[in-house]
Amino acid sequence: MSHLRFGAFLAPHHPIGESPALQIQSDLDLAVHLDRLGYEEFWCGEHHSSGWEMIGSPELFLAGVAERTQQIKLGTGVISLPYHHPFMVAQRLVQLDYQSRGRVIFGSGPGGIAIGCPHASNRSNETSRSTR
Repeated sequence: MSHLRFGAFLAPHHPIGESPALQIQSDLDLAVHLDRLGYEEFWCGEHHSSGWEMIGSPELFLAGVAERTQQIKLGTGVISLPYHHPFMVAQRLVQLDYQSRGRVIFGSGPGGIAIGCPHASNRSNETSRSTR
């Protein structure tokens, strides 16, 4: 019989006006704590609502988590594909996977503006194919 496994998704909601440096440090500390508790996965996504969601680049944030943790898998939940060049997304994920010693789980999405926008949808599809 297998054991029950846990993961966590970080919704980086913080009070407006709180120091961005303290917000990011608090989120890093949470990831370290979850690793020590034996959580299997830690997910964070791309957010562009500065002031209360401070992670504009999950790859950068997870690189910091990778350096502070040992076992926990690191998931991008999600990278908004239309906002990025496909090659750059693939390169950043490969580097993050090397830095984390193979702990990356890639999650992607169309972003908030892709609905009804053919260019954004095309970019999502192109990036998705490029990162396989």
